[in-house]
Amino acid sequence: MAELKTAEIKLPLLHSGGQWEVADSPARFKVVATGRRWGKSLLGSELCYEVAANGGRAWWIAPTYKMAGAGWDQYIRPWGSELKRIGAVVRLADRLVRLPGGGEVAIRSADEPDSLRGYALDFVVLDECAFMKEATWTEVIRAALSDRLGGAVFFSTPKGRNWFWRLWQRGLEENNWASWRFESGDNPHILPEEIEEARALLPEEIFKQEYLAEFLENEGAVFRNIRPCLNAPLDAKPKDHEGHTLVAGTDWGKQNDFTVTSIGCKDCQVEVALDRYNKIDYAFQRKRIIELLNKWHNPRLLPERNAMGEPVIEQLIREGVKIILGPDDKHGFQTTSVSKPPLIEDLALTFEREEWQWLNIRIATLELEAYERKLNPITARSTYSAPTGLHDDTVMARALMRRAARRSRSGIHI
Repeated sequence: MAELKTAEIKLPLLHSGGQWEVADSPARFKVVATGRRWGKSLLGSELCYEVAANGGRAWWIAPTYKMAGAGWDQYIRPWGSELKRIGAVVRLADRLVRLPGGGEVAIRSADEPDSLRGYALDFVVLDECAFMKEATWTEVIRAALSDRLGGAVFFSTPKGRNWFWRLWQRGLEENNWASWRFESGDNPHILPEEIEEARALLPEEIFKQEYLAEFLENEGAVFRNIRPCLNAPLDAKPKDHEGHTLVAGTDWGKQNDFTVTSIGCKDCQVEVALDRYNKIDYAFQRKRIIELLNKWHNPRLLPERNAMGEPVIEQLIREGVKIILGPDDKHGFQTTSVSKPPLIEDLALTFEREEWQWLNIRIATLELEAYERKLNPITARSTYSAPTGLHDDTVMARALMRRAARRSRSGIHI
C-alpha cells in the first residue's frame, strides 16, 4: 500500500490478518468475503483516502445511506476533520471530504443505482455488496471506472451463492482480479473467546456465514435438519404426560393470518399439540385456547402480546390462564426487531441439535422450510420472516413455546 501523501494525518495501522495483503495486491478489482468485525471499514477507508490524497475521486457505496455510516462515522469524517487545518473541506450534508489537492472521498447509496450515473471515478468501495442489486455494478459503476481505469474493492459478508459469489469466483481465475475470504477470527484484535461465544449461541449455518464468511448454498434458510426432528407422536394423549411440565406458546391472527397454539412437554422435550385456525372472533379464540389448555393439564402459556394480543391476554388472565412474563415484566412476549431474532435463532438451534421432537404436520413443516433470514437495509441486522404471501404463525407459536420451556413458572423473566 502506497504511503498517503497527506502526511499531516496519521492513519491506523492495518492488521496482519489480511488487511495488508489486500491493500498491497496489484489487482485492479479485489473481492473480499469477510466475517463480522474483520475490519473492512478501516481498510476500505484507508484505500479511499490513498486515492484521494493522490488527487483521485473515491466513492464508498453501501446498500443504503444509513449502512454507509460505519465507514463515514468511524474513519472518513474524523480523518477529514483532522485535515481541515491544511485546507480540507468536510461537507456533512453530502458526506463528502475534499482534500487540498482536489481529491475527494464521498459516501453514496445503492438504493437507486441510476442516481450514481454521470461521474468518472478513480476508485470505489462497494460495501456489503452481496445485499445490493447486481445492476449497481454491471450497469452503473463499472462504466464509471472506465475513463480513468479506476479500481474497485468488493466487501461483503456472503449471502449464499449470488452475484457476489460469482465475482469472488472470478477473482480466483482472472487477471486483474483477486479474491480473499477472511474469518472474523483472522482479525488479531478480536478475542478468540468472542468467536467461541458466538459459535455456541448461534445456529451453525448463521455462524458459518456471519463469522466464517462461508458461501452457503441456501443463504436465506433459517431452519435446518428439520426432518430428523419430526418424530413426535401424532396420537399423544394428555394421560401420557400426566405429572409432567407442559408449556404453550400462542401467535395471534384473525383474518389473513392464523392463530396458532403449540403445546410441548418440557420433561420429554416433545411437542404434543399444534392447533391452527383463522377467521374466528377473539371471544371464540379465547374459548378454544382455554379448552385446549384444559385438555393438556393447564400448561403455562407464553402468548405474543403485539397488537390485539394485549387485551386478549388480559381476558385470559381473568379467566384463570397462567401467563408467563416477558423480559419487560409484562405478561406475554412483545415481538420487536430486537426481541425476535434471538427467539427465532433459539428455535433454529433446537432443530440443529435435535433437542426436541416436533409434530409432523405438513403446513407447519412447509413454514419451517420456507422461513427466511434477510439483512435489514436500514439497521444492517438480521430479520426473520416468511416469504411474501406465506405465513409464519406455526413458526412463531413453536418459538414461543420453546422459549416458555426455558422457564416454565408464571410470573418470571424469560
